[in-house]
Amino acid sequence: MSSQLEKQTQKMIVITLPDGKKMEFSNSTTGLEIAKTISSSLAKAALAIIKNDSLIDLSAKITENASVNIITRDSDEALELIRHDTAHVMAEAVQELFPDAQVTIGPSIENGFYYDFAREIPFSTEDLTAIEKKMRQIIERNEPFIREVWDRETAIKHFSDKGEKYKAEIIYDLPANEDVTVYKQGDWYDLCRGPHLPSTKHIGTAFKLMKVAGAYWRGDSKNAMLHRIYGTAWRNDKELKAYLTMLDEAEKRDHRKLGREMDLFHLQEEAQGSVFWHDKGYTIWLELEKYIRCRLQDAGYQEVKTPQLLDSKFWEQSGHWSKFRENMFVVPDVVPNIEDDGSIFNEEPKNYMAIKPMNCPAHVQIFKQGIKSYRDLPIRMAEFGCCHRNEPHGALHGIMRVRQMTQDDAHIFVREDQILEETLSFCHLLLSVYKDLGFEDVAVKLSTRPDVRAGEDETWNKAEDALGQALEKAGLTFSINPGEGAFYGPKIEFVLKDAIGRDWQCGTLQLDFVLPERLDANYIGEDGQKHRPVMLHRAILGSMERFIGILIENYAGKFPLWLAPVQAVVTTITGETDDYAEEVYDTLKSKGMRVELDLRNEKINRKIREHSLAKVQHIIVVGAREKDERKTAIRTLGQKEQKFLSFDETIEFLHNETRSPLEKT
Repeated sequence: MSSQLEKQTQKMIVITLPDGKKMEFSNSTTGLEIAKTISSSLAKAALAIIKNDSLIDLSAKITENASVNIITRDSDEALELIRHDTAHVMAEAVQELFPDAQVTIGPSIENGFYYDFAREIPFSTEDLTAIEKKMRQIIERNEPFIREVWDRETAIKHFSDKGEKYKAEIIYDLPANEDVTVYKQGDWYDLCRGPHLPSTKHIGTAFKLMKVAGAYWRGDSKNAMLHRIYGTAWRNDKELKAYLTMLDEAEKRDHRKLGREMDLFHLQEEAQGSVFWHDKGYTIWLELEKYIRCRLQDAGYQEVKTPQLLDSKFWEQSGHWSKFRENMFVVPDVVPNIEDDGSIFNEEPKNYMAIKPMNCPAHVQIFKQGIKSYRDLPIRMAEFGCCHRNEPHGALHGIMRVRQMTQDDAHIFVREDQILEETLSFCHLLLSVYKDLGFEDVAVKLSTRPDVRAGEDETWNKAEDALGQALEKAGLTFSINPGEGAFYGPKIEFVLKDAIGRDWQCGTLQLDFVLPERLDANYIGEDGQKHRPVMLHRAILGSMERFIGILIENYAGKFPLWLAPVQAVVTTITGETDDYAEEVYDTLKSKGMRVELDLRNEKINRKIREHSLAKVQHIIVVGAREKDERKTAIRTLGQKEQKFLSFDETIEFLHNETRSPLEKT
């Protein structure tokens, strides 16, 4: 009778697997129990589960119907767990070796993890070896990760009494309704939301501590400076080795190093975040700009130029003032009062001007000049716009992240019925440009509404649907990037993969119903009434500075010849052939090629070595034999064999090699 009653009171829960198969369990279950029911091998491989789109511990109780996906080491989600858990193990190792260190925050990040520690004495590079050794010992202990929920006040007191003031502060700042969760691994524990792997041994040994750095508590320069240790972690040794090899290759390709060696540009303290372009670097810039300008002209864009300084009212109307004010360079709009003695007295400014951080409000001002008809649309307005953003000093990185940048920016003003066609046209243009520049592996993401945004949900629904339909119509595979849209609209992001497998987000198209409303842009529709245009904010390269940096690293300085600052060098073996070398040089120059002449009284091997280090791809050598036979010997960078060509063949060969993609079509 009692067993019958027990059966009646049991609650059956239904678990749905990714293949649609359903499993029933009494009252509750866990991910481990589900895996065991399927197979013993899966139970052994299981690390965590995704329950209704949320990643949770393998041991977490499931008390209601749910969709469940079991995570194994091959899953993408496993990699983030491995990195998160490696950070915890590193923190334990640090506190075992350096008991005076307080732990603060330690997240997983792209390619690895870091942890910030509060300690009077900074960590040295030598300390990393000892910490790594201790980490391997902790992993070998195979301590299970155990989740506990603590009372809020008890947790604050516990960590305060323990001397972990940063942990106490984190708990104090948590929302009142949020659980305070702590994860233990053996005797060590840390405040953490989780989830985690079943035990430390599941982490494996494919990790390496990379470097030490300084970091302000919570990223605020007013707070204490902490000591950050970065590490990388992977699923296996093969992945770790591949990553370290890529880093080694990336170091060789570093645009700052190659920029110096090739004499392209320099940076200096007195102009933080701004680039001094040398003639060779600026040659690359001009060739790239010329190419993009021609592509835009062919695509029906009109090029404009707008002011650097705009009244703050435009930025207030657009919404940029409230969102980006701290990253804008602001200038007080005052007229200086000159006293009789020549001194200057400035009144308190009544108004402010801002150096533009982007071009969109200025382009709207051009659109608003004169009456626009529905027949005038689309209007494609492009600008190589110089913009300034007050990036923090610590965020600056060579020419990849600067304060002064030039964007290949454009805004397309369209009717709603033109969104699809213009988006398709832009996608085709962008992919064609990338192909010309050597990038054919391009990932596409649709970034949707962020938490803080302008505009109504109805508007956002319409905008997101329009971009999604356009991508499908274009036949482009894309992923959703939730919450990463611009504050005024969703966007399509185009991510390049370079020669060593790194991703670079460059091109973008943003659909905006909000800015035309805020800045009062309109056109006269077919019905004779005023209507708001829709704005497509778009860029292909993004920042010219950053894209050139990407090109330098992608090609390791060995540019496609049409972009190369020096396309060939004509050099001599002896001074007796100077006149013939000059004839070759003059003829190539007359054909519009970027050629240098090297008549120095140096050994030919030294000349070849110097020009090869400067990434000159074709070195045209002329000696007595070449002069007598009116030939040249051409050494091409990266090739062992020389080409021996006649004078005319040399000119034709280099002319064909140096043609731009525009000349080839």
